[in-house]
Amino acid sequence: MRIGVVIKFLGLLILVITAWMAVPLIYAVANAGDDVWDFARSIAISLSASVVLLLASRRTRVGEMGAREAMATVALSWIAASAVSGLPYWFNGSAPTYADSFFEAMSGYTTTGSTILTDIDATPRGLLLWRGLTHWLGGMGIIVLALTVMPLIGAGGVQMYRAEVPGLIHEKLTPRVQETAVILWLIYLGLTAVLAVLLMSGGMNLFDAVTHSMGTISTGGFSPRGASVAWYDSAYFDWIITFFMFISGVNFALHFHALRSRSIACFFRDPEFTFYLTTVTLLCLLVSAALYAGDAYGSFLESLRFGSFQVVSLVTTTGFITADYEAWPTFTKSLIFVCLFMGGCAGSTSGGIKHVRLLVMFRHVGRQIKRVTSSRSILPLRLGGATLRTEVVSSCLAFLGLYVMVFTAGVALVSLYEPDIFTAISAVATTLGNVGPGFGGVGPTMNFAAQTTWAKWIYSFLMLCGRLELYTVLALFTRVFWRGGVAL
Repeated sequence: MRIGVVIKFLGLLILVITAWMAVPLIYAVANAGDDVWDFARSIAISLSASVVLLLASRRTRVGEMGAREAMATVALSWIAASAVSGLPYWFNGSAPTYADSFFEAMSGYTTTGSTILTDIDATPRGLLLWRGLTHWLGGMGIIVLALTVMPLIGAGGVQMYRAEVPGLIHEKLTPRVQETAVILWLIYLGLTAVLAVLLMSGGMNLFDAVTHSMGTISTGGFSPRGASVAWYDSAYFDWIITFFMFISGVNFALHFHALRSRSIACFFRDPEFTFYLTTVTLLCLLVSAALYAGDAYGSFLESLRFGSFQVVSLVTTTGFITADYEAWPTFTKSLIFVCLFMGGCAGSTSGGIKHVRLLVMFRHVGRQIKRVTSSRSILPLRLGGATLRTEVVSSCLAFLGLYVMVFTAGVALVSLYEPDIFTAISAVATTLGNVGPGFGGVGPTMNFAAQTTWAKWIYSFLMLCGRLELYTVLALFTRVFWRGGVAL
């Protein structure tokens, strides 16, 4: 593997991140914030790191990139971005240790939404803006962002696109991957702008509207309010954000096809979307009915409002909060816990397992049951009118098995530092699934500040694994990946 290719791209990426860091710096200067020098020092260090990496790889062409270089570049890009993006929290003192600052930045870029900030309402607004920007940039993907602004990447961009964008099948909307990246970002920006306008029309101020829009469309869940969306206690905001969280959990390729054809028919022709719609609707109704039956709220409409918001928020791995769901009936809490694993659709900004894999698993199980009763029949597995190849089904089932293995290993490691096993299970589930809030010590009214330093490093690693769908990260720890050695 030619490490010089990886080093050069990391230098370019940190340069892009540094440029974005200028946005909250300008905001802090304009508003005389006390975080101006925090951003100034962070930019100076980030720029220096970028220059060092670019000088070290000045004779290397980025376009000369194979599959292994692409996977290493993607995984290390997310680590490098979090390493420099966490500096403002550390310099400001909002993050007591560097582990805390790295955790907060990784949580932002992976759109997890878990936090170590104990007093969000008192945090300087420049930092809150940067916090919102990290998960907005990470929602569409750091590599997709880089492909948009760096045309010199060349053929290596296709390899990196496949390593970062989640899903079983990586659809290019145009023949050139850079054009695909631009289209995805334009749709992403458009949805963010529309939501911001709708929130402001309901009375939300500009800063809160923009940061909540970035948190919604990225399915990240960072809010500039300590009480999250519950701070507003507004049915209008709840329903608007619920709808946009739901569509942000949809494959962005479907948004593109819908805009191009000026029809929403493409959504209902997609088997994953119909399964996603059915599953989310059923969960919303079950949770809302249980809340109403348990007298948690005064009317079914109110139960539907809070139940639907929380289900959609957790299924899409956004993580916004409008209620303390740990105070809800046991049946609703069990359904909420299941939501921590599901995720949205492949090709969306959501984390989790993804509905397409769940759909393939269910159909595969159904086919196996039919084979038991009719062993001689040939039963192909179909999805959307097409027969799935054996390797696609195997890949899906292998991912599910690996997900369970990583989850189990994560719980075992975290339990070394967390005495409450339920908190450990919940924390691993919510970080690996990029959800945000969980149960117990990391529940909707708590955060990760009280977790130990080593536990935070484990959570950061799990967030990265979940965002890059395991293989891209875990491959770096295999012997076969490094076979043949490293060269400049």
